[in-house]
Amino acid sequence: MASALTDKLTRLVKEMRGQARITESNVTDMLREVRMALLEADVALPVVRDFIARVKEKALGQEVLGSLKPGQTLVSIVNRELAATMGEGVADINLAAQPPAVILMAGLQGAGKTTTTAKLAKHLIEKRKKKVLTVSGDVYRPAAIEQLKTVTKQAGAEWFPSTPDQKPLDIAHAALDYAKKHYFDVLLVDTAGRLAIDEALMKEIKDLHAALNPVETLFVVDAMQGQDAINTAKAFKEALPLTGIVLTKLDGDSRGGAALSVRQITGAPIKFAGVSEKIDGLEVFDAERHAGRILGMGDIVALVEQVTAGVDMEAAQKLAAKVKSGDGFDLNDFLSQIQQMKQMGGLSSLMDKLPSQLTAKAGSLDMDKAEKDIKRKEGIIQSMTPLERRKPELIKATRKKRIANGAGVHVQEVNRLLKEFEQMQGMMKKMKGGGLMKMMKKMGGMKGMGGGGMPKIPF
Repeated sequence: MASALTDKLTRLVKEMRGQARITESNVTDMLREVRMALLEADVALPVVRDFIARVKEKALGQEVLGSLKPGQTLVSIVNRELAATMGEGVADINLAAQPPAVILMAGLQGAGKTTTTAKLAKHLIEKRKKKVLTVSGDVYRPAAIEQLKTVTKQAGAEWFPSTPDQKPLDIAHAALDYAKKHYFDVLLVDTAGRLAIDEALMKEIKDLHAALNPVETLFVVDAMQGQDAINTAKAFKEALPLTGIVLTKLDGDSRGGAALSVRQITGAPIKFAGVSEKIDGLEVFDAERHAGRILGMGDIVALVEQVTAGVDMEAAQKLAAKVKSGDGFDLNDFLSQIQQMKQMGGLSSLMDKLPSQLTAKAGSLDMDKAEKDIKRKEGIIQSMTPLERRKPELIKATRKKRIANGAGVHVQEVNRLLKEFEQMQGMMKKMKGGGLMKMMKKMGGMKGMGGGGMPKIPF
């Protein structure tokens, strides 16, 4: 959906260049393109109609302000209405209750409910400093209970045991009692999913809701489901008082219609988005920032947060001090930089949050190939001895052959890595003694975003 809308709107901005005013004619042209993009993205038809009507009403006759062109003004209106459709701003999770605050996780099988339960546990532990207990009421899927046990351990939370021969209500009561006695702040209840909506599922989850009286009832929905997600959302909304939505697989190759539809269909705010398969791959959903991503404006705030969370500040400060003092930048430091990149989620994750103008400039870069290249470089350095990493000048022909064999690569790739390392080492030397500003000017870094394109990634 993002690329379709971005392409159509970019073309319209170019076509409308030089027009002094937004007219019914150019609004109609743009809205036809937007309507097609939304329908192709599997957005529910009632949501599309409402969205188009709101944009048309706000756009017609609006004067073009300041330096903005009509196309840019229209994009601005679409951006605001996209955010409004998904629920403006951020809807925080509600934990205002006598501990333990119970959160009920609902949704169909395959939506990623169990993994999301553990991701939410990690989020509550790290961001809200809560003591979290998880429990599985899914007695129908043999591996569900063990799966929750495994992912809960990864999240750093505590898991309450249950068995397939127990009744979900009995499990829930026992877990709640345990949570009270052991002073847990939050109890996350992973309920059973089905492959389709059925009366038995709805009755069971209604009974669980009545018994537990949760502060949050979160509907977990797969962003790749499209129209199916809308039908499921309606059914769950009729059965339960949903307080929030979690969109999973938002990083996948989805058309994204669910993100724009579920908020309006259920009336419940989107609270979280699953953005990777990793246990920390859960983001608080911000409608305005997500609208920016859809329109190709990127999400620089999320990029900064991701980099900040992934960077080892102590290691970065040590490297800065080392460079400043004039000590040699060695292969251990180079390896550390590669590993920092991996901790940030890799190149593709970072590129996903950049504005489309910048990613277009790097369009020729094969992300999968670049990610594999980074892993290969890591393997080559790890095949070296500690002495070789500290003193790369020792690495001659016989050592190169041994390192290549150890990393499972050709000698040419070892040579390539050493050459790139030498280039980076040269950059570090220039940074010593205040040479950083001069170097940035040479790279075009002071010319702004349109000046010198994207700097070459050193590895």
